[in-house]
Amino acid sequence: MLSKASAMFSRISPRKARMIADLVRGRDAADAIQLLQFTEKSAAPVIKKVIESAVANARQGGADVDALFISKATVDKGPNKFNRRWRPRAMGRATKVVKGVSHIVIELSERK
Repeated sequence: MLSKASAMFSRISPRKARMIADLVRGRDAADAIQLLQFTEKSAAPVIKKVIESAVANARQGGADVDALFISKATVDKGPNKFNRRWRPRAMGRATKVVKGVSHIVIELSERK
């Protein structure tokens, strides 16, 4: 049984979110949720919510919730959002203020 959940256009930089995704990849779903509850990184609540959604999807499919583990956790870069803001640069130039956006995908599988 494979269950999947995703959070698209999450307003967190991919570099910060990948650090937390690497932390929980391969762990049991219950252990990962408990670990993220006490992790003080900014991406922890976002990834925790996606894992809880994937567990709920698996529960709807009739899977054994205690046997679920995180088989795949990916964080990809979304489109740049610069919110029409500019930062002054040298010699009269200006550059966009780029805000990080991430696509987070979590897949759960059952242990045999």
